[in-house]
Amino acid sequence: MAIWFRKSINVSANYLKAKTGLWGLLNQRHLSPCFHSNSSSPTSLNGKNYRNPPSFFGNSTTLFGSRRFESVKAGRQEELRYDNGGHQDQALDFPGGTVPFTPEMRFISEASRERIPCYQVLDDNGNLIMHSSFVQVNKEDAVKMYSTMVTLQTMDTIFYEAQRQGRISFYLTSIGEEAISISSAAALTPEDVILAQETQYREPGVLLWRGFTLQEFANQCLGNKSDYGKGRQMPIHYGSNKHNYFTVSSPIATQLPQAVGAAYSLKMDGKDACVVTYFGDGGSSEGDFHAALNFAAVMEAPVIFICRNNGWAISTPVSEQFRSDGIVVKGQAYGIRSIRVDGNDALAVYNATRAAREMAITEQRPVLIEVQLGFLKHTLLTLHIPILTVDASELRLVVKTENALTYRVGHHSTSDDSTKYRPVDEIEHWKMSRNPIARFRRWVDGNGWWNDKDESELRGNARKQLLHAIQAAEKVEKPPLSDLFTDVYENTPSNLIQQEELLRQTIQRHPQDYPSVE
Repeated sequence: MAIWFRKSINVSANYLKAKTGLWGLLNQRHLSPCFHSNSSSPTSLNGKNYRNPPSFFGNSTTLFGSRRFESVKAGRQEELRYDNGGHQDQALDFPGGTVPFTPEMRFISEASRERIPCYQVLDDNGNLIMHSSFVQVNKEDAVKMYSTMVTLQTMDTIFYEAQRQGRISFYLTSIGEEAISISSAAALTPEDVILAQETQYREPGVLLWRGFTLQEFANQCLGNKSDYGKGRQMPIHYGSNKHNYFTVSSPIATQLPQAVGAAYSLKMDGKDACVVTYFGDGGSSEGDFHAALNFAAVMEAPVIFICRNNGWAISTPVSEQFRSDGIVVKGQAYGIRSIRVDGNDALAVYNATRAAREMAITEQRPVLIEVQLGFLKHTLLTLHIPILTVDASELRLVVKTENALTYRVGHHSTSDDSTKYRPVDEIEHWKMSRNPIARFRRWVDGNGWWNDKDESELRGNARKQLLHAIQAAEKVEKPPLSDLFTDVYENTPSNLIQQEELLRQTIQRHPQDYPSVE
């Protein structure tokens, strides 16, 4: 049903003043905060306060009369907080705050006029962006961050080759995304709890940072008797109680609501720690993602959601997943403070995670970090996401229009051939020109903390240690067959006893197919 309005001169004047105030605000883009908050001021753009509204009708003439189809058009998101023509004494006392009434029929736009900017500290050449200010990383941590990135890159290369040789059954690399897990891990403490998921096998950098050894990685991938999962999991489903790292689970996004529950338990116990959970853009298409964000916001749980948006859910592009401005705006929709970060920039990821942790713990609130990654070439030509640098004055943000994205250089996994859905030259471009490790090394080099000799020794030692770890893991016997049926029930039920008996009979009939089973 259409509703007809005829606005008085007073109404029109106030509305125009609101629009003028809006454009004035848009011209002050340098005042935008780092994190996009869910809270908004009750003051309208023309300076009037909704909490002390004047008379709703005032001296206005009749509101209803002539037909106006313009009033049903969707307005831009930036114009939502407009003055309602002086008719402000009517308001709805609604849960979450007072909602003012307005004579304007204005639908919320499906998209904002400008995209959420992407926070950045280092440029592509590893130089600090002019006037940037950030929490300085000391030499020890910077060298450890870089060394861990190189070690992870080496580990990925060798394990990938081992899978191709048939020595392990499956693998998934973090090539091109090393800065995300390692930089975020550097900003956390060992007491912070980590939960990852099936498509986020790309967090072994967190374990490397926390001291998980190359031998422990090899034991898990080979599924031997020293594997903490007793050989029950697929390769790269790591887990470590010692390092507060929940075992990776294959179902997509199931760990997100679990992370909120774990965070709420930390809150109840008064712990000075938070929970960090990683997921991909594909995970945001699952119902668990939405349930988790709402759960976290309502319970005010100290949890950090880190989404690595590389534009692909395996081979499904984001254009077939959602129409929103990435993932960052979804946090705001659920009342969660959010930020978008350049995933190729180790310092940006570190600083954003450090700030998010501080908020999560001191303010007892959830935070969403969208780590922006690379997309297809045709998308890169049309995607213009502003880059944010930190101004020294009160850590406000300055806008600089560029493209700064990271990329999943490797295939999704050893079961995937990404050249079927993206060009090879694009992969090579990101591998050679937009490498996050190379960018961070330039910054470390610039500080005089690294040189070619250090690089050669690091890569040589990492490769030697990896090869030795794999050879040692291959010599360790496999877990006993009985481990398949333990650790779930205190008293094994009859159906599992029967299954074990049937399995042993099968092995006896075909011993050549099970050479490593006792």
